Amino acid sequence: MKLEKFERYPLTFGETPIEHLPRLSEALGGQVEIYAKREDCNSGLAMGGNKLRKLEYIIPDAIASGADTLVSIGGVQSNHTRMVAATAAKIGMKCRLVQESWVPHEDAVYDRVGNILMTRLMGADSRIVDDGFDIGIRSSYEKAIEDVKAEGGKPYGIPAGGSVNKYGAIGYVAFAEEVKKQEEELGFKFDYIVVCVVTGSTQAGMIVGFADQGRADRVIGIDASGTVEQTRSQVRQIVDNAAELVELGRKVTDEEIVINPDYAYPAYGVPSHETNEAIRLAAKTEAMMTDPVYEGKSMQGMIDLIKKGDIPAGSKVLYVHLGGAPALNGYSYTYRNG
Repeated sequence: MKLEKFERYPLTFGETPIEHLPRLSEALGGQVEIYAKREDCNSGLAMGGNKLRKLEYIIPDAIASGADTLVSIGGVQSNHTRMVAATAAKIGMKCRLVQESWVPHEDAVYDRVGNILMTRLMGADSRIVDDGFDIGIRSSYEKAIEDVKAEGGKPYGIPAGGSVNKYGAIGYVAFAEEVKKQEEELGFKFDYIVVCVVTGSTQAGMIVGFADQGRADRVIGIDASGTVEQTRSQVRQIVDNAAELVELGRKVTDEEIVINPDYAYPAYGVPSHETNEAIRLAAKTEAMMTDPVYEGKSMQGMIDLIKKGDIPAGSKVLYVHLGGAPALNGYSYTYRNG
């Protein structure tokens, strides 16, 4: 693979730590060793998260385009739009954001705290619209780009999650190389890598990166979209594009793309009782904060797969923590008593 040919704009601290989670491992029977890759601690920009690893490879293209405004889209509590706003502030660009009503959630403070609060603090022009959840290219996003042009600006569009941008998956191809290096230092290889998937480029990049190591099928994507076929199709598309860009040298097979649809219920952004219990367990055992939209569902999935034996005894599992804890604030009534 050829990663050195891609320009990277540094937005993160660099390599993220791998943390052993002994108390969580013990709470689940002690037969599986759980570790966390702390992508949530990757930057000083507005609490960081996985989107920054993607944006490091997208931003050079934005700068080269002569843009003065980053335009993007997400839900009201979008981690991605928070990170686009942070990046725009850091590099001195303006930021126009569409925040769609992706989640049927009625907490009184939902649209005023957490991600969207920080987004607005950083100076982004953030506009809430009523459109529902969809991971595809949206008319509201296209209109925002045209509006910036009409106002005399030079927009650079970044789709939801940064996912279908040409360079959206490169950061997570590089992630696989980083994990390989850390495994050499640790003295063992992980049997499974568990990651949440919605718009697709985080898992897609990992699949390509780990395909180069012959173990892409060990990357378990826990779907949190609730529209798994659309997500699967988008992951497939991103995998093919990224594999060609980095010159993987072969086609990634369908069997190497593992997406589990069992934990997205009842809907995107709506936590089930089991999601909430997973969030509480991670917090009480390891003081690790996971959110009800993404990480809570991948945590729930990992816990269940271990309990059922689908992740067998003796395994070493790497849970990839993508960030997103600010969204907890939008669910304050749910967690008011812990």
